[in-house]
Amino acid sequence: MIGADISITGGLKPSLRQRARRDWSFNGRRFSVGLIAKRIKLVGSRGEHETEGLFDSGASYSFIRRDIAERLEILLPLPQPMSFEMAQQGATLVVRERVVLDFWIDGYRFSDEFFVVDNLADELIIGATTMQKWRLKLDMEREDIIIDPSVTRLRFV
Repeated sequence: MIGADISITGGLKPSLRQRARRDWSFNGRRFSVGLIAKRIKLVGSRGEHETEGLFDSGASYSFIRRDIAERLEILLPLPQPMSFEMAQQGATLVVRERVVLDFWIDGYRFSDEFFVVDNLADELIIGATTMQKWRLKLDMEREDIIIDPSVTRLRFV
């Protein structure tokens, strides 16, 4: 797959304008994955970038395309590479680096790590761990993200 665009959620890259619930099977089990695109501002020590982020409940972690990551932050090597199963049966993705970035959605600030991927079809994928950490929910009816403002208040107890 060297040089090909990689889509974490499947074989063909979905249009970011296409907000959908996608059903697929893996090892004989059926899964339903929610996909919603939303405008996000990414902020790192090297700069800022606005993009359409793909919120993907089927992705375990959050991912960023290498060219965007390099413009925003210093890439950090992982202590050990991480291998991810992809929607295409038998396909895997090995990640060796990450970046830590702030990101803004609808005026609310969040922060998380993003695994760096060469040739990622989308610039940014927000995965399940980031959504769980910040209690971001997919509203498939309104095709939007539900934000709980209380989790964005910083506390030091």
